[in-house]
Amino acid sequence: QVQLQESGGGSVQAGGSLTLSCAFSAVITYTYCMGWFRQTPGKEREGVAVIETDGGGNSYADSVKGRFTISHDKGKATVFLQMNSLIPEDTGMYYCAAFARSIRKPGCGLRPDDFDFWGRGTQVTVSA
Repeated sequence: QVQLQESGGGSVQAGGSLTLSCAFSAVITYTYCMGWFRQTPGKEREGVAVIETDGGGNSYADSVKGRFTISHDKGKATVFLQMNSLIPEDTGMYYCAAFARSIRKPGCGLRPDDFDFWGRGTQVTVSA
């Protein structure tokens, strides 16, 4: 079982920065794909960034490339999302998610349906 807890959301003006944190507890014998997703009312949940906890690669949505950075602190069991140059379109509820990588699911992509465990979310609001 994986437990996830997000923090760090808030309100910021356009051009500002925020850092989201996701503290997770998990069975350490697995490697995980960890991701950040966001959702606004009336829209589908979209992948923002993902990272492989075994030191592998990461991926970003085109809309955040060059502005957001996902990172993983293994010692603190925390995944971060550094968000710079925020724009109003970044507003939404941000969720941390995870799944254990396996032969059946070896990759680490931005599809929400691949993720088995979810946090409760943290709100990010960017004003113009």
